[in-house]
Amino acid sequence: MERYRVVVTDYLAEATVERSVLRPIADVVLLQAVKEGEIVERAPDADALIVFHYMNLTDASLGRLPDCRAVVRCGVGVDNVDLEAAGRLGIVVCNVPDYGTEEVADHSILMLLAIARRLVPCHNGIVAGGWEPRWAFGTPRLRGRTLGLIGCGRIGSATALRAKALGLRVIMYDPYQPPGYEKGLGVERCHHLEDILPQSDFVSLHCPLTPQTRHILNAERLALLPQGAYVVNTARGPCIDLDALIAALDSGHIAYAALDVVASEPLDDERIRQHPRILLTPHTAYYSVEGAAEMRTKAAMEVRRALIGEPVLSPVNLRCLSAPRCLVARQGGGGAEGLTIE
Repeated sequence: MERYRVVVTDYLAEATVERSVLRPIADVVLLQAVKEGEIVERAPDADALIVFHYMNLTDASLGRLPDCRAVVRCGVGVDNVDLEAAGRLGIVVCNVPDYGTEEVADHSILMLLAIARRLVPCHNGIVAGGWEPRWAFGTPRLRGRTLGLIGCGRIGSATALRAKALGLRVIMYDPYQPPGYEKGLGVERCHHLEDILPQSDFVSLHCPLTPQTRHILNAERLALLPQGAYVVNTARGPCIDLDALIAALDSGHIAYAALDVVASEPLDDERIRQHPRILLTPHTAYYSVEGAAEMRTKAAMEVRRALIGEPVLSPVNLRCLSAPRCLVARQGGGGAEGLTIE
């Protein structure tokens, strides 16, 4: 039986989960690479790649992997993989679109509650030796307020259900969801960003990073939010123009922001790090013990399907795929949700 070579490009320091799935058919190699060039230098004979969010894959490496059938992004977003280049080469790119829905939705609500209820200023003040109820002054009542969701796929809809339980009115903007989708969730729908933003006391992003969503919240659109609005981003950092966000916070137009993602990771902008009205987490919204195991298992299973000749379940580059090197089901759609890939 032919034995394959599966390369995990980055992030992982052990491959227990991947080997448990792939051991019968493949050897799993951990590169822990920090530069794209290391992939070709150290694993030019890879039959498949598993890639995390720290590694960018472009034509420079993909074009020099003649045996590579598939790239599986161990996560949801695929903005770090050149889909066009992979498709032109016949390399099928897949993601794991359904592993962290609960975790990211929970984290979004966590961040919303934390900034609305002034959790961090109160905690820090007490740790510093004080005890001042005024630290919580300005906290709004949530019930009856409006949460606007930009993107309402798996995670956005899970966030909507959690927000409704808190008594929030939920409105959504997602041009890629079919008519009536909002009715199943029991939320309201806006067909234009310019309509949803003025109504949103809180706005939460749940969209992928695409040319259309880069800086989807810019200075002009932030200005459309009500005075004292709150911004939550667990999607992708560049979906928000951070210069515009800082200006809106400093002017008082935006009350607080909570960011799990930033444009450049690890965070290298001290304006963001030190801002008194920005709450930060280090791109961990996706994580739970169970969620991480699920993500890695599903990524390895997708690689297994690509190698043994079964159709992969979540191809994301079908629109630009020529002469695929592994079997795909044309109706597959890990990335077919447009705004809602997150």
